[in-house]
Amino acid sequence: MKAETNWIQTIFRIILGAFMALAGIGHLTFQREEFLAQVPRWLPSDPAFMDFVVLSSGVVEISLGLAMIFLTKHKVKVGIILAIFYVLIFPGNISQYTNGIDAFGLDTDQKRLIRLFFQPVLILWALWSTGALKYLLNKKK
Repeated sequence: MKAETNWIQTIFRIILGAFMALAGIGHLTFQREEFLAQVPRWLPSDPAFMDFVVLSSGVVEISLGLAMIFLTKHKVKVGIILAIFYVLIFPGNISQYTNGIDAFGLDTDQKRLIRLFFQPVLILWALWSTGALKYLLNKKK
């Protein structure tokens, strides 16, 4: 899997990678409580389990963030994996909206609803910045 990317895509890939690593660190430290609000309410509500979900997703986010920055030979694969990760965590955002849970400054239904529309942007960002979008579109031909 290989796709050429330009310098703008590289910059955006690194920015997204840094954002992911910082978010992952937040899961483990200073934003742990906020991330608990995004654990879907249909999952078990045991505090230890919910904390495990937050911590493990933080480790995954740090790993994906660092991979976005440093695994340049595998950037297409990393971009696809990150896009899948964004799809997998989307139910947490939906749960935050449907249950009216305040976190990350999302303290109204309108703000929580608007947040939902940013997930597709992140998915496209991951695919575009790594060349995965071009790879997938060309593979289809």
